[in-house]
Amino acid sequence: MRFTSLLFHRYARELGQNGPRAVLVSTLIAALLATIDGVALRGQDQHALPEQLDSYIKTYVKLTPEEQQQLLAGQPVTRLLETDPSKEVAIFGAVWIDAPIGRYIAAVKEIEQFEKGENFLVTKRISSLPRLDDFDKMSLPAEDVNDLRTCKVGKCEVKLSEEALTRIQNDTDWSKPTAAADVDRSIRQLALEYTTGYLEGGNARLAQYRDAERPTFVAQEFAAMIDHMPPLTHYLPELKPYLLDYPKATLPNAESFLYWQDVKFGLKPTIRINHLTIADEQSHVTVVSKMLYASHYFWTALELRVLVPDPARGKGFWFANVNQSRSDGLGGFTGSIIRGKVRGEAQKGMQAGLRVTKARMER
Repeated sequence: MRFTSLLFHRYARELGQNGPRAVLVSTLIAALLATIDGVALRGQDQHALPEQLDSYIKTYVKLTPEEQQQLLAGQPVTRLLETDPSKEVAIFGAVWIDAPIGRYIAAVKEIEQFEKGENFLVTKRISSLPRLDDFDKMSLPAEDVNDLRTCKVGKCEVKLSEEALTRIQNDTDWSKPTAAADVDRSIRQLALEYTTGYLEGGNARLAQYRDAERPTFVAQEFAAMIDHMPPLTHYLPELKPYLLDYPKATLPNAESFLYWQDVKFGLKPTIRINHLTIADEQSHVTVVSKMLYASHYFWTALELRVLVPDPARGKGFWFANVNQSRSDGLGGFTGSIIRGKVRGEAQKGMQAGLRVTKARMER
């Protein structure tokens, strides 16, 4: 959720305070693997893509001949993917990176350094057993604190469950100058309980947002998003149950951690919590980021990065990135007006992100 998210939300907020809550996206289709059956590719023409990546692109992404040549020449390419336009935006991006895969894996593990600066106000890795001090830097902007003082279930700018909203309002003495600090203290405690609950009970412990009249069950939205990705089940049978049934389901050769961020999207800083997993297989590496919570914009989101070696081309790897997310800002008449612009800005953001990743890894 990087440059694509940032550019998307910057544009969305520029539409005005009364505009819909935009989404940026993240989808995953896992046919990106250079080899699905675990057999390493050998003897690939350096001017051709690995077989399974080529098959996926032709079947689902459908690059133009010019874009195909651009990709083979080592330049980033992006393509919007088909999805439900009233709820989701999905985008594919890929580029050749002339650097060892291990360099990227090492960088992602250092997430606090990997996602910092620019619009990343705070990035903090959460302890394997979450502690309250993991959230010491978590703080709501004054605009959100003021909204929490008067908002009600079904009409609130901050995405929270009914229980969480009630706790914050009951535990805060709004007449005192310490009210903002009290709200931050409540938010940190809720974040601790939320992450601990997810590690214990998985998706069943995710929030039910009551910021709008229609309750939003994060687990249901996530499951629906995954179900709309038919290639996921076919090509990566172990990944779908892992995403849906964690922690009961595990992923072979994988390690994971939670982290939270405070990210600036135009005028609306957003707190979000993610579950990042790195699965290191013999034929490829999968890095998948699952959004568990966002204080604004998102219902849920998923980002898949597949790193595919191609020995015939060199010691680098193909970096294929598929993003999908859901939110409540793309439906209805107003959503239909901004949808095209949103998708265009998302594509530009993905392009920028690919260029930065390539430059950073090759440097």
